[in-house]
Amino acid sequence: MAASRRRRTTAVAATLAAVALTAGLTTGCDAVDKALDCVQTADAIADSVTDLQQAVENASNDPTQLEESLDSIDKNLGEIGDKTDNADVNKAVDDLNKAVDNVRTSIENGDQTPDISPVTDAAGELTKVCTP
Repeated sequence: MAASRRRRTTAVAATLAAVALTAGLTTGCDAVDKALDCVQTADAIADSVTDLQQAVENASNDPTQLEESLDSIDKNLGEIGDKTDNADVNKAVDDLNKAVDNVRTSIENGDQTPDISPVTDAAGELTKVCTP
């Protein structure tokens, strides 16, 4: 199952890269910047969300994976936020940060298998803002 997620992640990144190149040929620099920011965002977030999904599935075997996955998402989101000045991307990053914080709070309150659907939904929204 992880392999199919990786292939999907790779396909999304490749599609967004093609969109970025096309945008560069047909529009100004702002569109290119947005598309490139989104390619980086989609790749990093897809990997992090996949890691989080796997950590939730394996929480009974290694509960530390949840925290490590959340830390990885936080790190990626911080880097993405530093790389873009696009308001739509920043809002989507903020929404994803909130979803991650809610999962972290659930874990701190003893939930070893938290609902991560808000994280996947927020990641999906981030992908939408990356589509020109």
